[in-house]
Amino acid sequence: MLDILVAGGVGVDTIVRVPEIAIGEGDNLGVEPIHDYVAHTGNGVSLGCLHLGLTTRFIDFIGEDTQGEMILDRYEREGLDFRHLISPEGTSRSVNLVDDEGRRYSFYDYRHHSDLRLPADFYGPHLAEAAHVHISISNVTRSMLRDLDDGVPVSTDLHAWDGESEHHKEYALRADTVFLSAAKLGGAPEKAMRWIMDNGRASLVIATDGERGGYVLERGGLGRAGTVERYTAIDPVAELSGAVPEWASWRPVDSNGAGDAFVSGFLWGERRGDGLEAKIDAGRVAGAFACRKAGTHSEFITEPLLAGSLAALRG
Repeated sequence: MLDILVAGGVGVDTIVRVPEIAIGEGDNLGVEPIHDYVAHTGNGVSLGCLHLGLTTRFIDFIGEDTQGEMILDRYEREGLDFRHLISPEGTSRSVNLVDDEGRRYSFYDYRHHSDLRLPADFYGPHLAEAAHVHISISNVTRSMLRDLDDGVPVSTDLHAWDGESEHHKEYALRADTVFLSAAKLGGAPEKAMRWIMDNGRASLVIATDGERGGYVLERGGLGRAGTVERYTAIDPVAELSGAVPEWASWRPVDSNGAGDAFVSGFLWGERRGDGLEAKIDAGRVAGAFACRKAGTHSEFITEPLLAGSLAALRG
């Protein structure tokens, strides 16, 4: 039995370090060395869960191209169970600008044809082995939504949903746990969070908000949504370094992949049977760890470090 099956969401990021995310004067800017990384959301959640000791499988399309070869090489080195089909349009890509504060802006090249879907005879056997399914919002996974077993918990990440885009809604309505970013919700995510819970099956909606922390909405008694609660971001140096020296030199370098790390930490806590507060703490710590090194999904927190950090956090 798999602890988690992750469906969809692999590609390659090209990271460009810039002083600030803005177009300056003139027509060029000298930057630090530009690097490519195996990336995108399904990659981050899969490798994050794998490094936390969860039995993980990942399924998706890649191309027969240089980027596809990068992905296969990385997964062979990591020992990730990756099953894939070939997309004739090639592998998805992004170009991400990352500023001196670690913030990023992404130019996303999905690339696959809008009608491309993972076929049922491919994903069906993987679904049958999964104790939990995390489904990315790439179109290739859309057909899977109708075949998900009601008895198997499902999560998804809507990323920077604006609360209106139709592309995200089918995923939002099917998942039991919905993650999203508050980035496009104008500082007031409650409306979108309540829409998800009022119209779908979710028992939990979490809107992450970067260095400001995030928001949680849990379904309460009689199936009604409760109160939207705020949680703060963690300060690893102040809160953890006294007991866990590895955090003493922490600073935010690159936020690429922090949301995916939050999800993997949260799902690790869920598989352990932790309570909501403990799962959010696991997400907060894993997300902070992901920010300490340049590049997308270039380093993942281990289970011993996460467990030790959570013990320190709880005093």
